[in-house]
Amino acid sequence: MEGNSDDYWMMQAINNAHKAEQKGEVPVGAVIVKDDKLIGSGFNRMIIENDASAHAEIQALRSAGQYSNNYRIPDATLYVTLEPCMMCVGAIVHARIKRLVFGAFDHKTGMVITKDKCFDKTYHNHKVDYFGGVKELECAQLLKDFFKKRR
Repeated sequence: MEGNSDDYWMMQAINNAHKAEQKGEVPVGAVIVKDDKLIGSGFNRMIIENDASAHAEIQALRSAGQYSNNYRIPDATLYVTLEPCMMCVGAIVHARIKRLVFGAFDHKTGMVITKDKCFDKTYHNHKVDYFGGVKELECAQLLKDFFKKRR
């Protein structure tokens, strides 16, 4: 069941990635789920917000924090279409997200598996379970198509 659930929620993140693309942003989307309920949602908004920290994951964390009335979001799963960067990994740890599921691997700045394994550092006081590659081809194709149009 979890695999099917992961596919469903990743599709919701992909829908958010399309929203980013429609606004001229790099198409990355994220959702946060707790008890099989959507509690946070976001997509890249760096250009719109003039904010380097406005990544999809950060937007979803902010949304879930508002929903929960707490900056910590324990027992939740974050779904994001692209492997998180260093900044987002740190925010995920601080938010106490239980599980991360991502789509495409980021060969330039992915800090979960590709460039480093930041969640596996022994100095963290919180452990995040993670899994990459859910709907990987679809997530990667969104990014490839976006950058191909921009060239």
